[in-house]
Amino acid sequence: MKTAADLKVNETAIIKRIDRSHPSYRRLLEIGFTPGQEITLLNRTLFNDPISFSIRGTIFAIRKEEASHIFI
Repeated sequence: MKTAADLKVNETAIIKRIDRSHPSYRRLLEIGFTPGQEITLLNRTLFNDPISFSIRGTIFAIRKEEASHIFI
């Protein structure tokens, strides 16, 4: 299954689910990464960590490892 970490710059997707076993699960939900929400990958840094997403009109930077637990 494809994850948010697999997106290309300016690619948009809908969040299907977030891995509940991941330690950042609750934090991701609190900042807006919820199932059914549209996200767009905006930028990757030189070493691909962190990566920034646009969600609900706000830009968030999260670690690639966290994004790999957001299924799209």
